[in-house]
Amino acid sequence: MNESIYLRRRWRVLAEPGQATLPPAYLATLYKELEALGCTLSPSLDACLCTWEPEPFVGFHRTLLKNVRALKGAHREWKPLYPNFPEQVASASATTLLLNAVRHYASFGRLRPDAAAAPRDALPEEEKLAALRVIDLGTPDDFHAVFTQLAGARSSLSVQDKEDLAWFVRFYRGKVHAWMPEHFVSKENLAVLGAALLKVDDPQAQAFLEAHLQTATDVLRLAVACSDGDVSLAEPAKFARMKRPLRRWLLALMERSASVAEDVARRPEVFKRLGEVLHPGEHAKRFPAAAAAFENVRNGVRPQGFNHHVERQLEARAIDDLLALLPTRPGDFARRLDHVLRLAPQPREVLARFGDVADKASTAVLLQAMVHFGHRDRPDDRPGDQPGDPQGEPALRSFFPKGDTAKVFAVKDTRLPLPPGIAQEAAALCEAALLRRFAQLPLLGRCHVEPALRNHLVPFSQRSASKALRTLVRGSRLPMPNANIVRLFLWWKNGRSRTDIDLSAALFTAQYKYIDVLAYYNLKSYGGVHSGDIVDAPKGAAEFIDLDVALLREKGVRYVMGSISSFTSQAFCDLPECFAGWMARQAAGSGEIFEPATVIDRVDVAADTTICLPAIFDLEAREVIWADIALKQSPLWNNVQSNLAGVSLMLRSLVELAKPDLHTLFMLHARARGQLVEAAGEADTVFGVHQGVTPFDTDRIRADFM
Repeated sequence: MNESIYLRRRWRVLAEPGQATLPPAYLATLYKELEALGCTLSPSLDACLCTWEPEPFVGFHRTLLKNVRALKGAHREWKPLYPNFPEQVASASATTLLLNAVRHYASFGRLRPDAAAAPRDALPEEEKLAALRVIDLGTPDDFHAVFTQLAGARSSLSVQDKEDLAWFVRFYRGKVHAWMPEHFVSKENLAVLGAALLKVDDPQAQAFLEAHLQTATDVLRLAVACSDGDVSLAEPAKFARMKRPLRRWLLALMERSASVAEDVARRPEVFKRLGEVLHPGEHAKRFPAAAAAFENVRNGVRPQGFNHHVERQLEARAIDDLLALLPTRPGDFARRLDHVLRLAPQPREVLARFGDVADKASTAVLLQAMVHFGHRDRPDDRPGDQPGDPQGEPALRSFFPKGDTAKVFAVKDTRLPLPPGIAQEAAALCEAALLRRFAQLPLLGRCHVEPALRNHLVPFSQRSASKALRTLVRGSRLPMPNANIVRLFLWWKNGRSRTDIDLSAALFTAQYKYIDVLAYYNLKSYGGVHSGDIVDAPKGAAEFIDLDVALLREKGVRYVMGSISSFTSQAFCDLPECFAGWMARQAAGSGEIFEPATVIDRVDVAADTTICLPAIFDLEAREVIWADIALKQSPLWNNVQSNLAGVSLMLRSLVELAKPDLHTLFMLHARARGQLVEAAGEADTVFGVHQGVTPFDTDRIRADFM
């Protein structure tokens, strides 16, 4: 098995009880070393290891520490430009900092400030603000359930998820069929799984896929996955060569689809590329419908499909025709419901038709529609920054485009309001459909749902999520420990040439107005200190930023947005390693500069972009808003300051994001499948931040509650 996958996803390890008695010194040493990394053992794992012989325990000890160090970032050497950070920067004059920077840049990073690292005291116990992470004893069935939950996830998988799913198939091959989920809702995930099975020549793969692939688009996703492309189809695909038997089989799957012509016409360019590989003309007599669809798209002939008719009827305000067409596709009806309600002279007739088919829409679509209509007509009463500033600024509509790159766009919401009561009735229809659906699932008994789950969003789409110490959903809010200092950190290593990655932190008021930035050109400001700019990292390099929370608040800073940018324009995915995160410290000078025990979050920076915005710190609410936004290179963006309008807009869109949260989802399950109780101790099923089903149980949430 893969110990690192199980530890990362479950914080559990597999271990069998032995017949010996382990000398206490062995286990005590492991406890001490894990404590320095912010971890500890559960009582059940402790009891199991106590029965081991010393020799196998040493191997277990070594592997466990290696994996935990990698998760925390402690597997690398941390040497900032100023070895006595933060004191060395804080006490230096502007002239000294300028001269040091000029000499450093002139030497292309070889010349650094002349100072030996001062000895540092051990980190006091009260400084270890990150609660010890408990490593528990797992079971083989629980480990295999990781595959089941990934394969059955009802929303898209992240890059890390896909890699883990593929590992299970490569390692266990045909055995994974015994762990398959009952249903496959996400066609993207099915394509990833199917491609993994085909790549290992699983003899059951084709029969398995024939039972689940239904449309030409499903076949397209499978072909894209076989070529390691973007199964969301948001990016152009490049197809690898395929053997003749595989080409015939894919064409046969397309042929049996009733909507092959419409599917091909909906995505003409990518199907053209697929046709170049499949050679459908060679098999035109055997697969005439598929061959005709490819021929039409190659010649620019596009049949008028469902979406074409819907758009024409919306333009003509042909409500009766829309109400005859949209109910045939309930998911599309739900997505377009707001638009139709704005146009319809009798909106309640529209709601009546939607109510007839709402049960057939997916859980994700219904939940998002319910929350959308619940917030639809709420006024935005956000106060202005100063007397005379405009009040009641229009709300934003935020969009996260589909694809493997995490992007966010925001526009002012200029939609006309719906008639009184219509939005609430639409939300009620969606809620009723969800309650009916969840009521068909196994009972949960007495349920307790923590209010704090309102800060954690439902994991609808994780396809662009970064690899992280904790699985987090973009827009979720996490409490900050009661720390005086927040220390941001970044580590990277050169790619094929000199690589300069920059860590910055932009400071904003409560009204999203830019104040200042901590960056390579501004090492001290407003209670923040930067460790200095390193421009070359052949053996790895580190940068830090210390944020003094009290000082920043005194000077009017509410939001701090972290930013990581590739100054030398290499994409992060082309680097051997690049990761970042943040620590919580009581005193800036205590302990080592990088203390694993104080690491709260760590994220791999590996997107095919040159700019990443990992997190926003709300210093007033003492919360971290998980952003995980990756941006494509822009001619105007070499640092935060040159693109402030975009940063400010993204900041506001993430802070004001109105998306379905886990409290809403779990309350629906509790109402439909159990009885609500006030105290967790009285409950059979607990939904909480730290106990029961938590926001970090992403695999289980996607497979069992969506």
